[in-house]
Amino acid sequence: MLFDDDNNWNAVKGDELAGFISQVGTIDGRHRTSADTTEVKWRSLPFYEQVVLIRLRDRTWMPENLSIYYLANQGQLTRLDGTSPPIHQTNADAPVRINDDNVLDYLRFFCFFVRGEDGPFLVSESMDTHGMPTSMDDTTRRVIEGTIRPATYEGKNGEGYWLCDAIVFYSNALFFSNFAIQPTGMIEMTDDDPLAQDLPVRVNAPIA
Repeated sequence: MLFDDDNNWNAVKGDELAGFISQVGTIDGRHRTSADTTEVKWRSLPFYEQVVLIRLRDRTWMPENLSIYYLANQGQLTRLDGTSPPIHQTNADAPVRINDDNVLDYLRFFCFFVRGEDGPFLVSESMDTHGMPTSMDDTTRRVIEGTIRPATYEGKNGEGYWLCDAIVFYSNALFFSNFAIQPTGMIEMTDDDPLAQDLPVRVNAPIA
């Protein structure tokens, strides 16, 4: 999937790494970066022609699973901080290019990075989905495995918006959610039905 550790991520090394580290410096006033400890990787995104996603991890940061992300557009960095304006501004500048083939990737991206008070709206398609809780009892695992499934593209409505369905893991609950995605990248959750609530686990994928 879009954020999993797969061959789509490219390591930044050497002088390029040192230059990038000097550019970002200390993040949020507390997360120090260093060419010795900070891992920097980038990958392309199918709905942008020139924008890439950059991920930073550092073994000295707390919590240990913290990842910090930027969008890079021809050298200009935009921090993905859990709010929607950085994505909408990039969508306008780039611009975003959504189509039938990449709309689900865009949905995964947007829901992961635009967060509510209890974290991401994780599009949950398998137990290997990035951000899925990994430690749970057998009963909880069976509930989650029996509920999640791949997201689907259901066609367009009369306004030309892409309609998609997905299982969303938010806070400690799973929802069946319907989305309408506009060509500009705006997303509306048109309906959501709770399928499993009060789970003893939560999505754990901090980005700030």
